[in-house]
Amino acid sequence: MVELDKRRRDLRDHLLEHAVRTGDFTLKSGRKSSWFIDGKQTACDPIGIRLIADLVLEELKDIDAIGGLTMGADPVAYGVAGIGADRGIPIRSFSVRKESKDHGVEGRIAGALRKGDRVAITEDVVTRGVSPLQAAEAVRAFGADPVMIIAVVDRGGTCQALAAEQGLKFFPLLTANDLGFNFEGP
Repeated sequence: MVELDKRRRDLRDHLLEHAVRTGDFTLKSGRKSSWFIDGKQTACDPIGIRLIADLVLEELKDIDAIGGLTMGADPVAYGVAGIGADRGIPIRSFSVRKESKDHGVEGRIAGALRKGDRVAITEDVVTRGVSPLQAAEAVRAFGADPVMIIAVVDRGGTCQALAAEQGLKFFPLLTANDLGFNFEGP
């Protein structure tokens, strides 16, 4: 196991205390797992989102906006944008709806995304990587340019290869291994 720096250790400890549960779980994919992580328990916590934002803001070079598929991406995107604004780093946030709305807003995108923006797609937890790739597709259809995917936790170990196939960088803050678990990819 790679030694984590202090900030990643602090994030790992927060996740283990507040977000990780062991037992018998059925994941969104239908697969069974002995552990589950509710990343929103850290991303929606003031200490947790600060830990996340500290790491994410270091990675956002020449990025105009951050967002992803609602709900997993929302607290991360909004928290990072808010903390970034307090630090003089102006990054807008947005959500990608699961389906299009046709009343007064443009399609699946909600928030401050603009055409031509360079975008970081985010997600609290990725297993297979489907949600951030769906978000990247919606962002491209909107007219913006997704350039990277940032996950708070990569529990599956497959998102990096899938992201690379679409020309996206992949940056997990932590992995399943960092939390003491094995990857659970497809």
